[in-house]
Amino acid sequence: MEQDKILTLLGFCKKAGKLVAGTEKVTELVKKGAPCLVMLSEDISPKTEKELRYHANGKQAVFIRLPYNRETVAHATATTAGVLATADEGFSKAILQGGNNK
Repeated sequence: MEQDKILTLLGFCKKAGKLVAGTEKVTELVKKGAPCLVMLSEDISPKTEKELRYHANGKQAVFIRLPYNRETVAHATATTAGVLATADEGFSKAILQGGNNK
């Protein structure tokens, strides 16, 4: 993933109102079963990831680990959360492609 493009996409996603931030809010989204992309900063605890994956079992959630910490994510998204998600298909695809429009 090219970091600058991913961070820019996260910022756009937040501004568009398509970014869900925080463990509780992301857990609620995952439990609903809607297709979503769950993004975890590199400094999120394995326990938190395990709990989120438990709630996503059998659901349509895709998980990725972002290659940066909460501080970097906070700078891009104006939020201090290290657990993020989006149910927006366009943003999800772009982030999964590393910000490259292929």
